[in-house]
Amino acid sequence: MIAWLRQRLFATPVDAAVTLVCLYMVWRLSVPLVHWLLLDATWSGSSRDDCTGAGACWVFVRVRFGQFMYGQYPLGERWRVDLVGALWLMVTLALSWRGLPRRAGATLAAVLLLPPVGIVVLHGGWGTGLRLVETREWGGLMLTLFLTLYAGLIAIPLGVLLALGRRSRLPLVRFASVVFIEFWRGVPIITVIFLASLLLPLIMPTGFDIDRLARAVIGLAFVIAAYMAEAVRGGLQALPEGQTEAAQALGLGYWGIQRMIVLPQALRIALPAMTNEVISLFKSTTLVLIVSIFDLLGIAQAALADPAWVGMNMEAYVFAGAIYWFACFGLSQWSRTRERRLQLAHGR
Repeated sequence: MIAWLRQRLFATPVDAAVTLVCLYMVWRLSVPLVHWLLLDATWSGSSRDDCTGAGACWVFVRVRFGQFMYGQYPLGERWRVDLVGALWLMVTLALSWRGLPRRAGATLAAVLLLPPVGIVVLHGGWGTGLRLVETREWGGLMLTLFLTLYAGLIAIPLGVLLALGRRSRLPLVRFASVVFIEFWRGVPIITVIFLASLLLPLIMPTGFDIDRLARAVIGLAFVIAAYMAEAVRGGLQALPEGQTEAAQALGLGYWGIQRMIVLPQALRIALPAMTNEVISLFKSTTLVLIVSIFDLLGIAQAALADPAWVGMNMEAYVFAGAIYWFACFGLSQWSRTRERRLQLAHGR
């Protein structure tokens, strides 16, 4: 350890000076932060009057924790949110197991069946015997995850198809793909959400209505699909043309070549960029607040409007920001793990 420190941090007088300055800055920033976050913070209580210390008032988060997680979802029905979350988690863990029999078929079945089942359980009604819970009552972290998951399920396959369409030899398909990508990539996401929520009902037939949450999901999905298409196109362009020509010489058709040869390699190359777009989608869900859809950050801001908790801005934003950071960090680490496994599988 001493040799490592001497080589990496104190090899020269300049390195030693830079190291000491950085350590001093970290110490000056971390000590007050630790005191505010942990040592001087108030953890127990039920009202603002219990927060008498100089640190953070985590009583606010504790009292409002249910709203941060579920929004205005009825208290007696929150088990449905927990059930759907546990179901998604178990299915994800099962599909991550390499030894799962018929893994490809199980993945396809999960993608086709699990999303509608989740919507039915969360929404209720429709003759299911579950209490109807309108989407205007959804909120908090559950809504953030819902928007990310369902918009991602639309954006990823749509982005792959758009990337293939942009490289197609059919002029009409290529033109339509280019127009879609360039249009949605050139419009700010907040504008897309706003227009999807306000203008879409005006152009729909009379008596036909689309839920505002569905409009937000579709708007987010289209924008992220455009960015996803460019990430996948970069992976497609990295592959040598000789592989496609060799597959054609063996008699494989277009979709067979794409499914067995081109896409597995292109998606592996594009995985870091695609993960970055998913992270961007997760953070962009905060923009739905403009159409009165209260995700995690929206619930935090709404909680600050309560006269009993005015001034708890730091606690609310630190708590929400920590959740966003850990989620994005987890996604990036998962992506790095998948990259290493794929590199080992391909002998790199």
